Amino acid sequence: MKFLLFLLSLFNRSGCQIKNWFYKKKISTPKKAPLSVISVGSIAFGGTEKTPLVINLITYLIKHGFKPALISRGYKGRWEKSGGILSDGKNILAPWEDSGDEPFMVAQSIPQAGIFIGKNRLLSCQKAKSLGFELAVLDDGFQHRRLHRDLDIVLYTPAEKIAFREPVSSLKRANILLMKKGVDPQRKKRIRERFPESTVFEYSVKNKGFFRLVEEGREPGEKLKRKKVLAFCGIARPERFLSILHEEGIKPSFFFKFPDHHPYPKSSLEKITEKYKKINAEAIITTEKDALKIIHNNSFKKIPAYYLKIDLEVEDKFYARISNLLQNWV
Repeated sequence: MKFLLFLLSLFNRSGCQIKNWFYKKKISTPKKAPLSVISVGSIAFGGTEKTPLVINLITYLIKHGFKPALISRGYKGRWEKSGGILSDGKNILAPWEDSGDEPFMVAQSIPQAGIFIGKNRLLSCQKAKSLGFELAVLDDGFQHRRLHRDLDIVLYTPAEKIAFREPVSSLKRANILLMKKGVDPQRKKRIRERFPESTVFEYSVKNKGFFRLVEEGREPGEKLKRKKVLAFCGIARPERFLSILHEEGIKPSFFFKFPDHHPYPKSSLEKITEKYKKINAEAIITTEKDALKIIHNNSFKKIPAYYLKIDLEVEDKFYARISNLLQNWV
């Protein structure tokens, strides 16, 4: 699997380098959207906390009086090619299967945000503008050179050994680099020196708690760590989820790892519930992204099931920078 990911990384990096050369030589030029665009992206393949950052950023914009819209490809959703409107800022208009799981997670977290889906991000921006939205937050947009952006935010943690979609040198295009706290100071210094045109801020991942899947409310981690737990997830970096559980003192007796964006067909749900019974587990724990895809399934209605909710904490200077930029945009 690692070898296949390595080959995919090489293929993508080659493609990105060719594409970037065309834009550098102005053979290709980005299209300007009818509203200001903030791109949130990464050079890594998944698992870089982009969705929690998008949620925090959109929440910040709404809190400060702006009307933002999320522009997402809707990866693996039914609307990925055709496009569609998941939320008009008042109502969620479609199920997660249409939009993909991550945009739906944003819609559930921020009902006031417009959410526009589809490969044609320029068209999505035009739809957002026509419905009165003022700003576009482009999800996973760093490689989408076709659309002009007013600000490029990139999450990058150099210490992690993960496959990259494009070379690290591409970070020179970023206006803001967000690096996870705990990076070696010397390594951080080298990044600042290598990319002086980028402002570097730090962030940390915080556990917001374990929430009940079926009923309202939370379950204390202290209580869960005394139970026999089965855990599962379908995310890009399952080891991170497992690491957070371990930090909370929760050591799952069994851990299912499904592919990222897994749709959880009946066969997968049966596999989980059968293993739960076989090992005499007392609780099931998954991620927030996975929970939204199984919450209405009867399989978990009689099982104590919980999902972990995480948050991203970014230093205040990051939001001060965003605030200064916004004064000139809208």
